[in-house]
Amino acid sequence: MNRRDFLKALGSATASVLTVTEITYAIGLKRENINILFFTADDLNCDSVGCFGGKVAGLTPNLDFFASEGVRFENAHVTVAICQPSRGVLGTGRYGHNSGIMGFMHTDRDIPTIMQTLRDAGYLTGVLGKVNHSTPKANYKWDFAHDRNELGNGRDPDIYYKYCKEFLTRCRRENKPFYFMVNSHDPHRPYHIRRQPIKDAKEPSKTYNPDEVAVPGFVPDLPGVRKELSYYLNSVRRLDDTFGKTMQALKESGFDKNTLVMFLSDNGIAIPFAKCNAYLASTRTPWMVRWPGVVKEGAVDRQHFISGIDFYPTVLEAVGLPVPKGLDGSSFLPLLKGKRQSGRDEVFTQIDMKAGGDAVPMRCVQDKRFGYIFNPWSDGKFYYRNNNEGLTMKAMVEAAQTNPAIGQRVKMFRYRAAEEFYDLKNDPDCLNNLVDKAGFENQRKRMQSRLHDWMRLTGDPLLPAFEGRNSPEKLRTALIEIYGRNYIKAAERRKKKKKNK
Repeated sequence: MNRRDFLKALGSATASVLTVTEITYAIGLKRENINILFFTADDLNCDSVGCFGGKVAGLTPNLDFFASEGVRFENAHVTVAICQPSRGVLGTGRYGHNSGIMGFMHTDRDIPTIMQTLRDAGYLTGVLGKVNHSTPKANYKWDFAHDRNELGNGRDPDIYYKYCKEFLTRCRRENKPFYFMVNSHDPHRPYHIRRQPIKDAKEPSKTYNPDEVAVPGFVPDLPGVRKELSYYLNSVRRLDDTFGKTMQALKESGFDKNTLVMFLSDNGIAIPFAKCNAYLASTRTPWMVRWPGVVKEGAVDRQHFISGIDFYPTVLEAVGLPVPKGLDGSSFLPLLKGKRQSGRDEVFTQIDMKAGGDAVPMRCVQDKRFGYIFNPWSDGKFYYRNNNEGLTMKAMVEAAQTNPAIGQRVKMFRYRAAEEFYDLKNDPDCLNNLVDKAGFENQRKRMQSRLHDWMRLTGDPLLPAFEGRNSPEKLRTALIEIYGRNYIKAAERRKKKKKNK
């Protein structure tokens, strides 16, 4: 098809049915015969992975080996530290307020998704695990799909291996490239407990004791915390087992040389001050990429920030397809090729609604030095909680009765502050809120200005709340207008919880 025929086709009544492949060839873009394997962990903290500074020796051997074959990004973040909205960003390339996926929900908007775009280009699309959370449009039907109940509760590496082999064999038989999303349900709760195994789940290749735990700095080192984290480590190890079996299947298929493989976690660990929040530990993710012949083996990018919002356009540019208009992210393909890229010195993250539909909006901007968080719901009365409060939170609450410092941490988690400002270089665990600290005024104002610009440019409906953050009445009015009953119900429910405690 030449340019004249292409323009004529676009002007005809049949233009709307042109495939992405036809358009790609027509405008002269080079289509690469590249497969995509996208592996996600569920609730894996970034610093649990050995190559990302993990302190538990030998915990993630398969992931560490994978890092030696490609590049890992030290400043990589997901956009939302909650399962489904995080994956919604990955699948649409749009912030939640622009895709409509502001919580545990799908989008009904007429917007493109990565799986549909690649299918239109001739790709077979497959998914293992987390199918509902990983499918932005509820009516999308994957070419190949198996969910948790068929995967040993999403926790059996051997079953993942079997289905990987089956899908890759089909791709070979049909002679089609593939987009294969493999989602482990580990290390999401419930964690693996040796004496209380999860039904149908496989035993990890190694289990851990509380004395082997490295306690993150954002929670106190308590026996109950260590116990829960030892269970978490068991599940991390099984995640690594699953990843290893997936890579084995890929290699045995013969596709490994022309497959771009990406690994990341959808958010941080499910304990206080990580998942379902906007801290550094909430959104920082162990993003690694292997692409034989393109990505330098053993490379580490410590300079650039990349984000979940950038996944969709990066994949499309890598395979030579046009990037749809309207995406909020931008491709970081140059970084995969070892080049530099301007405009990657900060990241914006957000939360709107958590599990249950409660509106607990948060907005955050981070760079290498500072992090600023806006919590418009924090008014000294709203009692915050989420569904990530197991043994760790129980141990903190008990210790708070006799330990004032831990008591202050519990109070901070429950009530937060409308504005938080942290020196991430010296306080990566975000323990000391500097929002009113003398000597940091200019830095705080700079970050506030950056967040304001981002909210305005992306059409964030929370902008009026941010601009009226010093007026409780304006804040409440804005939150009700944006979230309606989702905010009112959340506030009422939290007041009852507080009263009953």
